[in-house]
Amino acid sequence: MQGRRCVLFRFAVIAATGFFSLGGLDVANAQSYPNKPLRIVVPFGAGGVADLTARTVAQKMSEGLGQSVIIDNRPGAGGIVAAEMVAKSEPDGYTLLLMSNANAVSVGLFKSLPFDPVKDFNPVSLMGTFDLGLITSADSRFQSLPELLAWAKANPGKLNIGSINIGSTQHLTAELFKSAAGLDAQVVPFNGTPAVMTALRGGQIDVAVEVLSPMLPQIKGGALRALAVTGQKRNLALPQVPTAKEGGVPNLISTSWNGLGVPTKTPQAVVDRLNKEVNVALQSPAVRQKLLDLNVEPHPSTVVQAHDWLQTEIKRWGDVIQRAGIQKQ
Repeated sequence: MQGRRCVLFRFAVIAATGFFSLGGLDVANAQSYPNKPLRIVVPFGAGGVADLTARTVAQKMSEGLGQSVIIDNRPGAGGIVAAEMVAKSEPDGYTLLLMSNANAVSVGLFKSLPFDPVKDFNPVSLMGTFDLGLITSADSRFQSLPELLAWAKANPGKLNIGSINIGSTQHLTAELFKSAAGLDAQVVPFNGTPAVMTALRGGQIDVAVEVLSPMLPQIKGGALRALAVTGQKRNLALPQVPTAKEGGVPNLISTSWNGLGVPTKTPQAVVDRLNKEVNVALQSPAVRQKLLDLNVEPHPSTVVQAHDWLQTEIKRWGDVIQRAGIQKQ
């Protein structure tokens, strides 16, 4: 019996030593991190708001990390290609995903995905938020959101609201506008922003829901008119334009966003280090100004806040999808 106890004791010591050695290895890896360049996989093409936000923050992060942070643009399939690539990558903190509304929307929009949008990713931090707007052409009959609402309610079924493709933030915000305002209206999806703007100027649609950033030159130049912005407060670039809440639709609040995420099994020490560097970058006056020039509001966060934000967005857009009767793809 005593011999057996001795063997068991030795086994326990070996197991415990092995366990603590592995734990020590994780700590050592985290302490030496990073020792090679990092990659942020961006599910959008170069030159857009998400891409420019990622590049701006990545450049500053590289200073704190002591390593290059490379942007890898992988557009296509509603962000699924990029997300799958990151979900299946080594969870070592060297491959990150630029996260956005698309990650939250995908939970309620798709029947199945090659990854789990919640279980396969650990949000690192938010980076920025940016507003959408309700936009008409310069020669539109509508000078304000209250005018549009009054006309739509007096002419049920006649208002056409344009957006880009089904399941996009713009499309779901249009559906949210329709339900929040209690309108009998049509939401008409197009295959891209240029097609939406052509339809708006040609009178095929009455109002468009679009991200403000690329629309600002035309709004400020007088070719388009912004009736309202969908954020919690007025947009800094268009201080004269009221929020949807001020215009009579208090429940229409929709803000697009970008953040960073890593595969779930990434060591917590590495996640915390990445969070620190993102927040340091976002507190840089130069970075903040570059983001504001893109009409992006810098939005630093803790890891917990980023996780909670994603969960809230999943719930909110899942409800919008369900109310709008959008079939899962």
